Amino acid sequence: MIDHDRLFKELLITFFVEFLQLFLPEVLTYLEPTSLTFLDKEVFTDVTAGERYEADLLVQAQFQGQPSYFLIHVENQATVQASFGQRMFRYFARLYEKYDYPVYPVVVFSYDQPRTPAANTFTVAFPDLAVVQFQYRVIQLNQLHWRDFLQQPNPVAAALMAKMQIDPADRPKVKAECLRLLVTLRLDPARMQLISGFVDTYLRLTPDEEAVFSEELSKIEATEQEQVMELVTSWME
Repeated sequence: MIDHDRLFKELLITFFVEFLQLFLPEVLTYLEPTSLTFLDKEVFTDVTAGERYEADLLVQAQFQGQPSYFLIHVENQATVQASFGQRMFRYFARLYEKYDYPVYPVVVFSYDQPRTPAANTFTVAFPDLAVVQFQYRVIQLNQLHWRDFLQQPNPVAAALMAKMQIDPADRPKVKAECLRLLVTLRLDPARMQLISGFVDTYLRLTPDEEAVFSEELSKIEATEQEQVMELVTSWME
């Protein structure tokens, strides 16, 4: 079993500013990047359903030039859940009650199917009154095409291309391109290993695909090819 939440949480904690640069650049216009604090996990119990939930990632940030703070709550959702909007609203309400800060809610939908656009609202309404119209930002990876991120010099792009729209025949090429992009970023070994492991987890190739992958590697620049092969060797070890 793949621990999707752990993989995504490690990626986002390590590259949170890069995540915002890639998907939510408008937030960076009013956030102080040096103020980011990753808060302890929040656990919520749904008494009626008898279930226990943990908020995936909660970050405290300061508004630029102001003494006030806000929270960014990011959930990774690897499966489809009919009541997910309601759960996001409950997270929001409880976080707002506890911290008394504005909460910016974000969800990364990382499932493969379905590819229909996911909802981004939760509403409580009567015929004569809209009591709650709650919105959250949606990043639905299977609605994004990997080619659109190929030239992004961003480590989060190098990782998440592995979960975007990929034609089955392109899987070996996407893996090669993810790793080619990764080695151009000149990250330290630990961070490179984090991303390469993420890519390898979600793009496990068949023997036939491995042969195509090797062909794709032979097409890239020699120095980059050597660095990619070092990453591949580290997986085998």
